[in-house]
Amino acid sequence: MNNSLSDDDDVVVVVNKRINDKTTKGQNVPAEDDSDEDIKVLKRGNDAKKQQDISPISDDDDDEGIKFVKPVRPSSASSAPLHSSSDNHTGKQPNNKKNSSSSSSSHKKRLMSARRNEKNKKRKRKIKDSLQGANGGYAWEDTIKRPWDIVEEEDDYDAILAAKIVELRRKRTSIQITPYQRGIIRTMVMAIDYSEVMAEKDLRPNRVALTIQYLIEFIHEFFDQNPISQLGVITMKNGLANVLSPISGNPQDHLDILHNFKKNLEPKGYPSLQNALELARGLLVNAPSHSTREVLMVFGSLSSTDPGDIHQTIKSLVQDKVRVKIIGLTAQVSICKEICQQTNYNDTSFYSIILNEQHFKNLFTEAVTPLPMNKLNKSFTLVKMGFPTRMIEETPSFCVCHSKLNHGGYFCPNCKSKVCSLPMVCPCCDLMLILSTHLARSYHHLMPLQTFQEVSTSETFPTVKCFSCHKQFPIFKNKKTGELLTSSRYRCTECKRDFCIDCDVFIHEILHNCPGCESKTTL
Repeated sequence: MNNSLSDDDDVVVVVNKRINDKTTKGQNVPAEDDSDEDIKVLKRGNDAKKQQDISPISDDDDDEGIKFVKPVRPSSASSAPLHSSSDNHTGKQPNNKKNSSSSSSSHKKRLMSARRNEKNKKRKRKIKDSLQGANGGYAWEDTIKRPWDIVEEEDDYDAILAAKIVELRRKRTSIQITPYQRGIIRTMVMAIDYSEVMAEKDLRPNRVALTIQYLIEFIHEFFDQNPISQLGVITMKNGLANVLSPISGNPQDHLDILHNFKKNLEPKGYPSLQNALELARGLLVNAPSHSTREVLMVFGSLSSTDPGDIHQTIKSLVQDKVRVKIIGLTAQVSICKEICQQTNYNDTSFYSIILNEQHFKNLFTEAVTPLPMNKLNKSFTLVKMGFPTRMIEETPSFCVCHSKLNHGGYFCPNCKSKVCSLPMVCPCCDLMLILSTHLARSYHHLMPLQTFQEVSTSETFPTVKCFSCHKQFPIFKNKKTGELLTSSRYRCTECKRDFCIDCDVFIHEILHNCPGCESKTTL
């Protein structure tokens, strides 16, 4: 039998573990073990004699043999001939062409490379999807969402309310109600670090943008609570200190400058604490003696580039009674702690490091309240003030503050000069010009309103509505026990009126007067 295979023939490999037929092509072949496997190469053709040479597979061995017959082509990598088990390895080598073997190997290589490329594409796609954030950018640019901050309102509404009540309780108890002697006429200089470290994005969107945003909010709050005070803004960059907004009592002037400055945020260079403190001291030297001199600094760097001895600058600040408060954005710096300690009579609480954005905002808010007077700098000065009236003119005239033509304004009672807005120091006679409402709004710092007491749930409630807003008090009960979680009532110790929690916060933070006490009739 000719065992050589041509290119046009199909090759079938039959694997049978047990072949008990010992006669193949009329030859006696010794029986093999059950574990041996015989590979029979069968050539299917038109010759009937070739079909008779194939040893049949017994029916008893169907379970042990392979259950399918798969046509395959001879491998190009194997140069050895394929032999039938019945020929006892005495057949001739198949005559395969080199072109077919090379084409099959190249086809396999192309398939393998295509599969490898597809896997790499899927892997890259998964990496890109994992890095992509919810807003379309990178994942590390998204807002941090902690699982304990995400609360379902339907199921945990009581928990949300309880957390809100606890937070408002903490704010209420932190308010200082002890009356102190404070300087209600303040002159403050804001020093903002504008060096290259302020471009860091550990605060969203970055340090300098968030600082300017909080500074704008601080100016609104500062002049609302301190209407007869003045403020100025300076910046630190490239080792120098520059005046961004001069000292003024008009908040709109500062806001316009900061809004324009916010559009061109380009932090550069390194900060200089000494230059900033010297510039602030020079601006505060001309402040009146009855006014407090304060510096509020936002410092984001860990070093300072100073041209001279900064300790001499600290001594000058102490002599001029300038009090410095520093808000650090990174870590504690030794020289900053020393500056705050020496300028605040060895009080180290004026240097703080932020924990997060909310803590940063709270540190700004703390600076709104005037500082208590120390025993070492306690002094009394009589201040002359003018209360001008607004008048409308038929013929426009120039104001002394901006040199602009307008039909009306406030006329100084001392020198009869016209100014546009109040409060303001008269440019001609240096008289402080204010309104009576400005003085009343500054007075609440000296006599703070007492904290309202929370009504116990065991007491009987005289009313079901808030005295201020006339809204019904909400009822929050435990779903399991049916007990009240809170009374939602806060009572004034003077007039014994009950207020809701929203009115309580509004009265203590904005109004600073109890509506129940003010509504009492006095004979």
